[in-house]
Parts: sequence; C-alpha cells; structure tokens
Amino acid sequence: MCDVSKQPPEGSHLNRRGFLMVPTAAAAAGLLGGSLCGGVVRADVLTREQRDKMTPDEIIAEMKRGNQRFRNGEEPLRDFLAAQKASVAGQYPATIILSCIDSRAPAEVIMDLGLGNVFNSRVAGNIANEDILGSMEFACKVAGAKVVLVLGHTSCGAIKGAIDNVELGNLTALLAKIRPAVTATVFDGDRSSKNPAFVDAVARKNVELTMAQILKKSPVLRELQSKRAIKVAGAMYNLATATVEFFA
Repeated sequence: MCDVSKQPPEGSHLNRRGFLMVPTAAAAAGLLGGSLCGGVVRADVLTREQRDKMTPDEIIAEMKRGNQRFRNGEEPLRDFLAAQKASVAGQYPATIILSCIDSRAPAEVIMDLGLGNVFNSRVAGNIANEDILGSMEFACKVAGAKVVLVLGHTSCGAIKGAIDNVELGNLTALLAKIRPAVTATVFDGDRSSKNPAFVDAVARKNVELTMAQILKKSPVLRELQSKRAIKVAGAMYNLATATVEFFA
C-alpha cells in the first residue's frame, strides 16, 4: 500500500507546505485524478475551508515563507495539471495582489503561490483605478480573499518614466497617476531617474500612496478592513536579491 503523508499537528490551520497544499487525503479520495503510488499527488490549491480558517496575518506569513523558498532556490514540488483539475469546480484564493507588469516579478513565482491561490491584477507602476478597485472588491467581498497586497519593485521603468515626465500615448495618463509619489518622496540627493536609490524610494512611496487610495476610494474594502475581515498591505520586491519586503 502506498505511504500517506503526515497530516499537520492537531489544531494547525495549515498543512505540510503551508496554505498551498491540499491534504493528501483528497488525492486518495480520487479528487485530484491521480495515484499516490510512486509519489505524493499535490494539487497545491486552497479549499474554502482552509482559506476561511486563516487570518490575514497568517496568509501574509505564508507569502513570506514562499518568498524564502524562492530565495533559497527550493524546487517547487507542484503538479500544475493536478492543480488545474482540482480548481475546475471553484476557486478560493487567499489574496489579491496588485503588482507591476514587469516580467521579472511574477507574484506566483517569487512567493511560490502556485495555481488557484491568488487573484492577480497587473498594471505598469501598480496603480489603482476604478476597474482595479472593482476587481479587488469582487475578490474580497464576493470571493472571500483576505489580503489586498500592493507589490512594487526596484528599478521600476514606470517609476522612472514618471520621474522623467515621459509622454507617450495612453502611457501619459498612467504615469500622471504615479507622479504624486515623486513629489511626496522625501529624499536627500539626486532626484533623477538615473539614481537607483531615488527610483526605489519613489516606488516605495507609490505603494504607500496606492494603499491609501484603495481605502479612500473603496468604501467596500474600507469597511472590510475596519471589521478586520481583510488587511491592505504593501511590499517591495528587490530584483537583485529576490527578497519581498513587507512593510504594512
């Protein structure tokens, strides 16, 4: 008979690899369409029960651990096809992440989140408009996500464009939404796009202002946070070190 992986300690909200793992019993019951023989079948997809038991702080802690695995070069033990099959009937993501379109900073990869566990909204400069706010309201109020994470990154091209007052088609209006962060950034030294330290300081300020705008412009999310049903958080991803720094 095939070995069955150990279950988490009694009372634990999380199983073996954190909130991304469906218990092996699900595979044994045939829910994942695979066999346990020759290795554990892992769907890596949250169930509603798992997600609903977690607090926003626990979810953030799991994202931190996922980034640590990424930084350590740990190979994800994932069966994406099993995850695809396991999530057909429904999805129960724990968080919605607003991040930049930068190809080097995909949230699912840099925080080892897998398939089906996170809503993703990506736009240059990780800014929030009414369409993104509506998406966040759906993710949290309707679908049950508990964390809204605004994720910026170092060496951001959109931030550099805002600093340089770039104008180009529809990009002009987008960069105008970032420009308040340029003005609001307190920085001693060269305030130009050629100064990496200033660019990163503006990127961080942009995350902070976006978080404030989310709560200001969305009564739905503001109410959920006031009831501690969700948490609006911010983070910066360092392209050089692969570290995600959470600061709220």
